[in-house]
Amino acid sequence: MPDPRHIHISDYQYDLPDERIAKFPVARRDQSKLLIYNKGVVGEDVFFHLPDYLPKGALMVFNNTKVIQARMHFRKADANGEHTGALIEVFLLEPAEPADYEQMFQTTGHCAWYCLVGNLKKWKEGTLTRTLNIENGILTIKATRGPIHGTSHRIDFEWNGDVSFATIIDMMGELPIPPYLNRETQDSDKTTYQTVYSKIKGSVAAPTAGLHFTPEVLADLDAHGIEREELTLHVGAGTFKPVKSEEMEGHEMHTEYISVRRETITKLLNHDCQAIAVGTTSVRTLESLYYMGLKILANPDLTEDQLHVSQWEPYHNGDCPLCEQRSELQGDCPQCDTQRSLQALASWMDAHHLEVLHASTQIIICPGYDYKIVRMLVTNFHQPQSTLLLLVSAFVGGDWRKIYDYALSHDFRFLSYGDSSLLIP
Repeated sequence: MPDPRHIHISDYQYDLPDERIAKFPVARRDQSKLLIYNKGVVGEDVFFHLPDYLPKGALMVFNNTKVIQARMHFRKADANGEHTGALIEVFLLEPAEPADYEQMFQTTGHCAWYCLVGNLKKWKEGTLTRTLNIENGILTIKATRGPIHGTSHRIDFEWNGDVSFATIIDMMGELPIPPYLNRETQDSDKTTYQTVYSKIKGSVAAPTAGLHFTPEVLADLDAHGIEREELTLHVGAGTFKPVKSEEMEGHEMHTEYISVRRETITKLLNHDCQAIAVGTTSVRTLESLYYMGLKILANPDLTEDQLHVSQWEPYHNGDCPLCEQRSELQGDCPQCDTQRSLQALASWMDAHHLEVLHASTQIIICPGYDYKIVRMLVTNFHQPQSTLLLLVSAFVGGDWRKIYDYALSHDFRFLSYGDSSLLIP
């Protein structure tokens, strides 16, 4: 297998006509089409029948993140103090102060985010303000530019009144639908661009594989004996970041923040460390757990921050990152199997009295990757030359073109609001 750093992204190009990109979802979520790829054989059904294709007793893992109304708009004040000037968009990316998502949304009076700024050239200095009418009077929100942080800016927000930041963005923010939809956000998106099981606020993009599930499908999963479990990965704007380098070595993956309950680790261990992942975000979270466990096996004194999984960490030139045994050993290194790794992570959480693990991952999954936990994958159809397409290719042993050729020739709808697939390698 060639070094994944030297993969040419141009090898993952396919023709996606604009009319195949779904601008809106189907009227009923679970009536979308479902492509089934089962060990090289491709067929199709309706998503409502997904439970029929899953093995009884399996563990299915969902990402319960909730999309926030991350696009905030301000107008520059003119010489008379009237807010009739240039429109400035502040796009929330990642909490800066407080850095914890839960604390951030509960905070009052002041907070700071790392943000993208639209029409930045019109906001060279000064503070932006916007007023909102609330029950107890007028709420004034101020935004002040801080230092550059990578490709984003730190923006400090201040406001009067005992109002949480979650309330503010619900009042003045706009849901950030994907840019490739080429349309304005509509009221319907506030419902259709959230999964029915979304709970934890923090994402600026939906984990779209989950958009097809309805309460009826979830109940049918239960009836089929499929155990359901949830974790959290907050999807960042980096999910839309194009690969601009010719080889993958030149592409930097974005960091994403995850929360995994101790109970989830127990369930994975009880299911032989195997799971059905709903969406690529669940995949990246589950697979990152293995490498966090390896770190702990090598050094039990690490902190949560030190469990961060870097981009190329899974690829160590064929060597096990813990014991340096060669990959010619066939399959998992006998010293570092998945069961041992997850057990180490569970014991480490117990030793630190952690009910929930808060960590981060920058993992990139591309051809050459050896999946440790995920055995089946529910996912939508992804953009050409994207890291998500690389992840799918790695999962199906490079057979992605058969899947995408079938979808294109059988009237499947693509991207966030498009149809779904069940992949069984």
